[in-house]
Amino acid sequence: MRKGVIFGLIIIIIFFLLGAVYVVDETEQVVITQFGKAIGEAKKDPGLYFKVPFIQHATYFPKNLLAWDGDPGEIPTLDKTFIWVDAFARWKIVDPLKFFETVNNVYAGLGRLDDIIDPSVRNFVTSYPLIETVRMTNRELGALEEEVEKVPEISPLGVVTTGRAKIAKGIMEASRAKVAEFGIELVDVKIKRLNYVEEVQRSVYGRMIAERKQIAEKFRSEGQGEARKIEGDKEREMKRITSEAYRTAQEIKGKADAEATRIYAQAYGADPDFYSFVKTLEIYTETLDKESTLVLSTDSEFFKYMKGYMGDR
Repeated sequence: MRKGVIFGLIIIIIFFLLGAVYVVDETEQVVITQFGKAIGEAKKDPGLYFKVPFIQHATYFPKNLLAWDGDPGEIPTLDKTFIWVDAFARWKIVDPLKFFETVNNVYAGLGRLDDIIDPSVRNFVTSYPLIETVRMTNRELGALEEEVEKVPEISPLGVVTTGRAKIAKGIMEASRAKVAEFGIELVDVKIKRLNYVEEVQRSVYGRMIAERKQIAEKFRSEGQGEARKIEGDKEREMKRITSEAYRTAQEIKGKADAEATRIYAQAYGADPDFYSFVKTLEIYTETLDKESTLVLSTDSEFFKYMKGYMGDR
């Protein structure tokens, strides 16, 4: 009986100690509540702590950075262009006691951030023209950051005087003061994504297509001009080559004719009668065939060799 009582007391003491001890991790911070109300200071340092069991409760909050992701919304810019804006932020709980008393939990804290950051995003986007939200600087696309002042780009949407980075910084500064009363520190706010609404997309894409067609037509006309130049150079070179070839051929032909004439002259001088006989036979071959009809006088010189042949026959 006595052993059973002792064993029961030991179990009660163990449960009492387990209820009285709690551990704070390095990534956590704890607020002790009693009957639903916070008491004492928040425990931010890691270690082993004690509380009154069954009466006091430990409420844990994260100490590291937390993410807030806003809902994309359709917002008009200062120049009346509607765009979809999607922003995100990083935040942390720096005063867990104030956070517990005003917000109570992380999910409610995200709701408060929705109520504060989303209107700030809308206010800043509507206060600037589209070019300020889209771009950060006036640097030419592809240029290095140090070349911004050297190579400014003139955009059809205007000139950047503030830029998206400064707009995001303004959103963070405007929201930071409001979330501080909830024990929250806003670490960073960024615009994650921008997009045109459907009507503006069609207009922008149409303008982009027209610009690309204009650039393509420019390249095409330049290419056609270059092709005409190449074709002209080719025709001129072909005429030059043809002319030189014709001249060379004529020179060779002239030399050949002169050589043939010289040979003919030598042959004629050596035996004029034989030369006359051979040339006459060539003429017979070229002018007479089985379908030719030739009427000449018997006294014609054309048949002088034939008459001699026929007389011998």
